[in-house]
Amino acid sequence: MKIKHSKFRNTGLIFELLVKQVASDTLSNRDSAAVGILKKYFGGKSALGKEYKLYEFISKNKSVSQSKAEAILSTITEISLRLDQKVLKKQKYDLISEIKSNYNIEEFFAIQVANYKPMAALYCLMEAQNNKDLTDPQALIDNKTTILEHLTALPQKESDVKDTLIEEYSKYDKDLRLLTFKILLEKFNNNYKELLPEQKNILREFITSVNSTTRLRNIVNEELSKIKSLIKNLIPSVQDDVIKIKLEEVAKNIKQISNKEKISDSHLINLMQYYDLVHELKNV
Repeated sequence: MKIKHSKFRNTGLIFELLVKQVASDTLSNRDSAAVGILKKYFGGKSALGKEYKLYEFISKNKSVSQSKAEAILSTITEISLRLDQKVLKKQKYDLISEIKSNYNIEEFFAIQVANYKPMAALYCLMEAQNNKDLTDPQALIDNKTTILEHLTALPQKESDVKDTLIEEYSKYDKDLRLLTFKILLEKFNNNYKELLPEQKNILREFITSVNSTTRLRNIVNEELSKIKSLIKNLIPSVQDDVIKIKLEEVAKNIKQISNKEKISDSHLINLMQYYDLVHELKNV
């Protein structure tokens, strides 16, 4: 599923448009309904006011360091998850209804706004997090890249953005962790073209077991034992003596992960590579 940007639901965009409308009305010497709308929907501790602050923080920060940009975006996305989506939906509906009753809605949204692109990207990113359906991972990567480039004023490497997304989403609940599985699939497809069933299962376990180090360590050790056994059983079918010796060394060096060792991406990569080797041996 790909989240599409909606001007009618983008709190940051609507706030900026209302401010511009106030200026336009003032210059035209007419009372501005936009003033009352701003006070009504964005004043105090309203849900819309809280969400707008997230957009405002993105808009007002630029040319910051990479680490600060990552921290800003991470904090904003975490706060977004705590906002009451039902209340926000109702307030946005009422807000648009009131704008329509006072202004030509097409003319209202035709006004140009600075930082439109990062605000649209933030909307899509927050919508993806609050949506129960799995989201297109490439869209997540593109949106995060847009925001980071705005904050740092520097181009971003897609591979780096993927890595930080995987790390970030793995901290959330099960539905959001499934997003990291999709991103990982895409990431490893670049290196392995078509993932083997065993490789897909390993990826799935790395995501679903993210909060259980013991379970993940047991799974890794089980896979290592299985791979070691498979390689040993396949060695006799290899005709080249030099390759046989190398495979025996590979099998010898496949060791269990100790309880003190932290499971990392390197273990995942090793398992991927081992299964590629097993696959090649079976096809010899």
